[in-house]
Amino acid sequence: MHPYVISFQSLGISDIDQVGGKNASLGEMISNLSETGVCVPGGFATTAQAYRDFLSNDGLDRRIEQALSTLNVEDVNALAKTGAEIRGWISAAPLPLKLEQAIREHYAQLAGEGDGSFAVRSSATAEDLPDASFAGQQETFLNIHGIDNVLHAIREVFASLYNDRAISYRVHTGYTGSHVALSAGVQRMVRSDLGASGVMFTLDTESGFPDVVFITSAYGLGEMVVQGSVNPDEFYVHKQKLAEGFPAVVRRSLGSKLQRMVFDTERAAGRSTRIEEVPLAIRNHFSLSDTEVLELARHAMAIEKHYGRPMDIEWGKDGQDGKLYILQARPETVQSQVAGIGAGKYRLNRRGEVLIEGRAIGQKIGIGPVRLVASSSEMDKVQAGDVLVTDMTDPNWEPVMKKASAIITNRGGRTCHAAIIARELGIPAIVGCTHATSALKENEIVTASCAEGDTGYVYRGSLPFDIVAPSELALPAIPIKLMLNVGNPMLAFEFAQMPSKGIGLARLEFVINNMIGIHPKAVLNFQALPEELRDAVLQKSQGYADPVAFYVEKLTEGVACLGAAFWPRPVIVRLSDFKSNEYRKLLGGEIFEPIEENPMIGFRGAGRYVAESFRDCFELECRAMKKVREEMGYTNVEIMVPFVRTVQEAREVVDELAKNGLRRGENGLRLIMMCEIPSNALLAEEFLEYFDGFSIGSNDLTQLTLGLDRDSALVANRFDERDAAVKRLLQMAISTCNRLGKYVGICGQGPSDHFDFAQWLMEQGIQTISLNPDTLLETWHKLGDVGKQE
Repeated sequence: MHPYVISFQSLGISDIDQVGGKNASLGEMISNLSETGVCVPGGFATTAQAYRDFLSNDGLDRRIEQALSTLNVEDVNALAKTGAEIRGWISAAPLPLKLEQAIREHYAQLAGEGDGSFAVRSSATAEDLPDASFAGQQETFLNIHGIDNVLHAIREVFASLYNDRAISYRVHTGYTGSHVALSAGVQRMVRSDLGASGVMFTLDTESGFPDVVFITSAYGLGEMVVQGSVNPDEFYVHKQKLAEGFPAVVRRSLGSKLQRMVFDTERAAGRSTRIEEVPLAIRNHFSLSDTEVLELARHAMAIEKHYGRPMDIEWGKDGQDGKLYILQARPETVQSQVAGIGAGKYRLNRRGEVLIEGRAIGQKIGIGPVRLVASSSEMDKVQAGDVLVTDMTDPNWEPVMKKASAIITNRGGRTCHAAIIARELGIPAIVGCTHATSALKENEIVTASCAEGDTGYVYRGSLPFDIVAPSELALPAIPIKLMLNVGNPMLAFEFAQMPSKGIGLARLEFVINNMIGIHPKAVLNFQALPEELRDAVLQKSQGYADPVAFYVEKLTEGVACLGAAFWPRPVIVRLSDFKSNEYRKLLGGEIFEPIEENPMIGFRGAGRYVAESFRDCFELECRAMKKVREEMGYTNVEIMVPFVRTVQEAREVVDELAKNGLRRGENGLRLIMMCEIPSNALLAEEFLEYFDGFSIGSNDLTQLTLGLDRDSALVANRFDERDAAVKRLLQMAISTCNRLGKYVGICGQGPSDHFDFAQWLMEQGIQTISLNPDTLLETWHKLGDVGKQE
């Protein structure tokens, strides 16, 4: 005789057919992971047999099957009517006496002497299998007190197997009602209403990169994060460095966290929870400390190791005891299924006018007319190919989500149920846009791009894009190493999965421009800024101790993200090479930057670093680089100095780096110099006394050799890296480096644009060529073909 109720501690993953994946997983973790520090609140579960016996009373199961046999789930109105009818039948049916008695007995043991607060959740027996995510398809009831309320909640959970979204979802994924049974899990609640909660994945949800733990967090109960009704904080932790004992938080993003769900102590109108505004004083701070982020990541790694697969985990921080608890764990069901398939990459041909931006879900591009939908009652407005725009999607919208070419929401984070379903359906979604429903107009054609990193952009009109199919041919052996030029750290996890030998050029100015946006002098002289500018700087630096800390930490995060993504392959980071006109575009730049007639050959590069007026700014960059290498352990990060005009300047900048704790050779530090001025090639041997090698910048070298402005359209047709004079200088630089046993590579645009130039460089003995990611595989194959011909 099968039992009707089983305690969590008596369950394991082998019991999935009895209590579903969610409840079986809770028991598995209690039994096997407690010694690793993973804390799971106790509870009990009703079994699939109890559910089936409940439905068999008075032929309820046959009535349900008959009602569904003629249902067209594409008809959302018919779906709503039938679903409501079935749920009414189940809610009105009494529980079998034997089942009710078993629930009462287990509840009495769990409640002990004092009546606690409990969560009642669903766990479908087909849920959380590796090829289907039933996440959020059934109901969850929180802060339930007393056995009578628990019994009522269990009946409501049973009825939720026939929510509109659950019926449609099972049809869409091929699971019929007769193959799915429901278990109700009753679990003691963690007081995260007084703390924080969220979701974490043991891989990057957008790229599938397996070496990070991705954590979302917001104040209050986790339903707000799961439902997508709050924009949470986000953290990435690098697994390898965390395992080595380093503080491996490589990226942070402060969410708005405008609201939180808390217990309703007055239980007004029968509610057990309520939603309230988050006080401004804590809203602008991260909801977790770095210590807590690292502890959660360790738990996630322990869970992933135990299950042997990527996992999707819900957690809560108890505001009373301060401890972190694991509330659910299930297999990740999207990226782990597509890994290695080699789907085509979407690439926008040109950017347009940005109407709105938010968090990108997936990496695709969708185009269509805007369809503004105020609530689920208007879902029938959505037609195939529409761009669905609404305040917030949740799994109730699944029946129409698959019709849309893209989904845009005001609210939501990248781990909410709507995001999970959008990924699973292969539809691009941009969530957390704050005001998409007012910024976008009904019927206007827009392009929703999730192919540009973490940020998703909605552009006006229909923009052209390509879907680039990856090459499936084996890569041939070639005598040089091919590396990547990577500007955006947000794309690092995707690019790291390409077969490159590392990063040959990472531009620090991209981090400053896109992740910071403030002139370094403005953070150093914050108190002296005009009030309006001071407020703008404070707004950007929320979540950090002060503007200087924000500047340094964001530099650190940008570089650490690159170092983590490509670990242990080398990552050559070029120190900032803004020109004065580019620095002026940053907040405060107009106050601190001169106006130069020709900034391209003005106050830039090494000359700026060693200038008395800029040394304090350069020190901020050095502080970040030192932290990345020494405190976080990314010794694969190498430093590259741009635009070194003279040998004296080379000596001065190397001394300045040493003063700031970045001494060449210490802890394996290599200093690379950009070879981009004719003097660098002409006096290569002298410059190489101070550096470990050259990275050739063919753009500036061509410009300065041929005496033309590369930004001028009037002479653009004469710009060519393959000019004989430029090649002569390149030969000098390459041969000198090779003769002295120094590193030599090229990171300019030329090899990406001209294959014959890449071939010539290989013939000259260049050691590495750093390419744009979209040309890596094609260039590799072509160079291999040349070798075969020889």
